[in-house]
Amino acid sequence: MVVLVAVLLLFGVVLGAVAQIPLPLSFALAAAIGCWLLVFAVRERAGAQRRSR
Repeated sequence: MVVLVAVLLLFGVVLGAVAQIPLPLSFALAAAIGCWLLVFAVRERAGAQRRSR
């Protein structure tokens, strides 16, 4: 439950920051975060496959 509260608090802070910056910058930051998450997912999947062998 504490984790859920922390996540919601962080989500509110991030949305407040996005409301203050220009829209193209918001899209650029969202794309950068998306790429980072994609790289993370690929690395995690590769690591899981290596460990299962």
